[in-house]
Amino acid sequence: MDLGLADRTVLVTGGSSGVGLATVRALIEEGARVATCGRDAGRLAEAVADLRSDRLLTGACDVRDADAVRDFTRAAVRHFGGLDGLVNNAGQSRMKGLDDSTAEDWRDELELKFAGVLHPLAAARPHLRDSDAASVVNVNAVLAKQPEPRLITTSAARAGILNLSKSLAAQLAPEGIRVNSVCLGLIDTGQWTRRHAAADPGRPYEDWQAELAADRGVALGRLGRAEEVAYAVVTLLSPRASYITGSSIDVCGGVGRGIL
Repeated sequence: MDLGLADRTVLVTGGSSGVGLATVRALIEEGARVATCGRDAGRLAEAVADLRSDRLLTGACDVRDADAVRDFTRAAVRHFGGLDGLVNNAGQSRMKGLDDSTAEDWRDELELKFAGVLHPLAAARPHLRDSDAASVVNVNAVLAKQPEPRLITTSAARAGILNLSKSLAAQLAPEGIRVNSVCLGLIDTGQWTRRHAAADPGRPYEDWQAELAADRGVALGRLGRAEEVAYAVVTLLSPRASYITGSSIDVCGGVGRGIL
């Protein structure tokens, strides 16, 4: 199926690795034009070096810096002539429980998660209004609906972002901007390989991953792949999803236990 994304422009935050990078690749495969940013310009450039440069704009940007986000968004609009989609992907998980989490941990977590949505949205909104198929996708996690005490600050922040996304969908619908969420489970990205290296480097990663999936109750018995999340993100960006807003899609291998 043609998703109708050819020659449309999408801004993706956190495009240096994982789901962000997989989303950039999937969009370019669909013929879209992509602006993507990351905190480390060198790392980002290396990650996308094999992609078509005529359809890609990259830049260094920390989503917590509203001015930097605004400047990068304006550069993307100047370069490509408009903006049709926004993927708020920048962020990370903080593996800490209640007793290990400091007041600074809580502040940093909440700032990153909320700035990662609100700053790009504020910068993109005036341009998305001009699109006939504007879409925002917030990359979230099943932690938003299924708290994990071992990631207590991240769980709480992600729940807030899911709530915010629902409010944004209602607020922006009259402007023709759809807002949806993709809630991922355990995805095989750099975060997990680093945790394996720190926790049990002598054990084969495949065995460690399978045990982790079993411990977390992943029905499919494995971690997901970044591209499996990207497919859901790209689908929601598509004009073919024009009647979907205020929704969330779980891409989690069956780890989600909730019915909502």
